[in-house]
Amino acid sequence: MGSGGLSRRRFVGTLAGSAAGVTVPAATGCDDAPAPADTAASEATTPQTRPSAQTESRKPSGPRPLYLGTYTSVEGGGTGIGRATYDPVTGRITGTGTITGVDDPSYLALHPDRRTLYAVNEREDGAVTAVRLADREVLGSRSTGGAAPCHLSVHPSGRWLLSANYGTGSVAVHPIDASGALGERTDLVTHSSPAPGPGQEGPHAHQFITSPDGGHVLAVDLGTDTVYTYRLDLKAGTLTEVARAQTEPGAGPRHLTFHPGGRYAYLANEVDNTVAVCAYDPGTGRLTIGEEQSTGTGSGTSYPAQLIVTPNGRYAYLANRGHNSLARYAVEADGARLGLLDTVPVSGDFPRQLALSPDGTLLFAANQRSSTVSVFLVDEESGELRLAGEPFASPVAVCALPL
Repeated sequence: MGSGGLSRRRFVGTLAGSAAGVTVPAATGCDDAPAPADTAASEATTPQTRPSAQTESRKPSGPRPLYLGTYTSVEGGGTGIGRATYDPVTGRITGTGTITGVDDPSYLALHPDRRTLYAVNEREDGAVTAVRLADREVLGSRSTGGAAPCHLSVHPSGRWLLSANYGTGSVAVHPIDASGALGERTDLVTHSSPAPGPGQEGPHAHQFITSPDGGHVLAVDLGTDTVYTYRLDLKAGTLTEVARAQTEPGAGPRHLTFHPGGRYAYLANEVDNTVAVCAYDPGTGRLTIGEEQSTGTGSGTSYPAQLIVTPNGRYAYLANRGHNSLARYAVEADGARLGLLDTVPVSGDFPRQLALSPDGTLLFAANQRSSTVSVFLVDEESGELRLAGEPFASPVAVCALPL
């Protein structure tokens, strides 16, 4: 398929063989009850540092659920969605099992009511799957109408699932019923223009999210160097394009993350190894992409994967896969500027995805090549990261979703 789904799978398989904004609601309880901590696992991940008493006093007590995405069809991959818990104070992870019957669940998202988990099935015949968390029953899968879906998100209304087909450069919408199960696809839009960027043979949709104001949904396409803005008809589940923003030719935009203020967003460009601050107009949905900035990795391509922003909006972090580091940025001017502060080793190989705990005091990095998840303690004042013990072993870890 040229630079479509098959080449992505080969890229992923090669990486796995060598071992490839999630916005989470505040923690208010979970239907998936944590299992007792395993003594051996606890000893293996004893943290090297302890948070302050102030941090401990406002953290939730008891272990919290953590779900882990993987590839089931590559060497060394998992057998489904990994289940674990984490200590909200120390960051220690304890494995608790696997949700089987879900193929290649490389990206995960949670329903706003916290009762249903969704996963892409990143295969040539792409699909999305719903899992009820109360009893971990798989509620079924629906075709995405494209190849290699690599991202999905739930609309804030809880009624629609948005997914991005990397291989065929399209975005899909599925209805969600009262049980959390998925209905037949209501729309599928292929990014047929503009023409693919330098080195690309076609569109490659990499992300599909809702703006903070809820008025628009935005799709990031690596192949066409474009971020598309759509209006989603909340009754019919159909998409109407209202704006598009183009990056520098060959930038290869991968992932967009909004600042909590809702007027700015940050774009990670995978191919030309840059990030950019974007201004967002809630009224029109128009995104204006600013000048490219450094990822802190020097020259060459480091395949930056994802930017995340702390809940207080003061710091941002970028996963640099080739450099195996996390870049730390100060968020300035109410979100309008990013100032690179430093990079820290991720303590793993090829950090594919990042996530913050709901309170923003822990950062999780899913390291694809090393099949590990690194956990960092986040200093609220300085934004500094401190590794919380040895990374947790998880087969071909490509997504970590802490609840």
